[in-house]
Formats: sequence, structure tokens, C-alpha cells
Amino acid sequence: MAKCKVCKVKFEPRFFLQKTCIEPRCLAEWQKLDRELKADKAHSKKKKELKDNDKSYRAKMAQQSFNAYIRFRDNDDPCISCQRHHTGQYHAGHYRSVGAHPELRFEEYNNNKQCAPCNNHLSGNIADYRINLIKKIGLEKVEWLEGPHEPKKYTCAELKEIELLYKQKLKDLI
Repeated sequence: MAKCKVCKVKFEPRFFLQKTCIEPRCLAEWQKLDRELKADKAHSKKKKELKDNDKSYRAKMAQQSFNAYIRFRDNDDPCISCQRHHTGQYHAGHYRSVGAHPELRFEEYNNNKQCAPCNNHLSGNIADYRINLIKKIGLEKVEWLEGPHEPKKYTCAELKEIELLYKQKLKDLI
């Protein structure tokens, strides 16, 4: 015995995988529901394909995985700017901002664990950030960060690659 998917009455199926009883009303309703379900699945697939080819979505996902890696990498370190350990929220703070230097967005030397007050309220607390960054990576690398860089235009495929790379690096650290 099976239960009709529309009227919920028990019936004896005549065909393999029969979903409804043989009432014409139930058959028509089930066909309508089945068409809608197939359309929804096609819509979801198209939506996923659109997301995969949406550059802003890909950049957001790559940035999230990159930031997660930076925060975990520097987990035991204090805030790069104020050198405090506290219980608040930490960010992956950029020394050279993404708005002014998008080519350094995914540069590991340019990103370090930074407390929310320094990053948000003190605009990165750059003076102290620079002093402590020199202590951490050396003057030569800081001067390299401050120097000129080639602009970068990332494709969706490159951004997806960056996302997967930093997800893997994070797994390797854990």
C-alpha cells in the first residue's frame, strides 16, 4: 500500500513509482507540482551557475577564506597595531588598504590579525601597524609593500582558485 501524495489516501499502486491514486484531480495536481519542482531545480542550477560566474561573489568568497586563514595563522599573536590581547573580535587587517591598493588584497605580508577597534575606529592604526609590521617581517618587506605594484585584474577562475588555496592552507594549519 502507498499513500497518495495529493489527497493522502492509501491506494494500491498499479505502476512502478506511482505517486498518486488514479483520481483525475490527484493526477492533474501531481503533474502541476512535478513541473513546478523541475522548474525550481532548473532555476537553482542556473542560480548556482550565475554565482560561479559572478566576479563580486567570487571576490567575496576568496576574501572570506583568505581572512579566515590570516586570523588563524596569527591566532596566538596580539593585534598588529596596539599589541594587545583581548576578548573582542579580530579582523584580518590590511596594512595597505584594498581600496587604495587592490593589487595587495591577497598579499599575506599585507594582512595581519588586527583588533576591531584598531581596524574600524582608528582606520587601521597605520602608524603603529607599520612599526610592529617592521618588527614582524622586516623593513625590506615593508618597503616593498609601500612601493609600486602592477595592477591585478582577477578572473572568476582565479578568484575561485584563491578561495580554494586558502581553504586548503587553513586546513593544513588546523
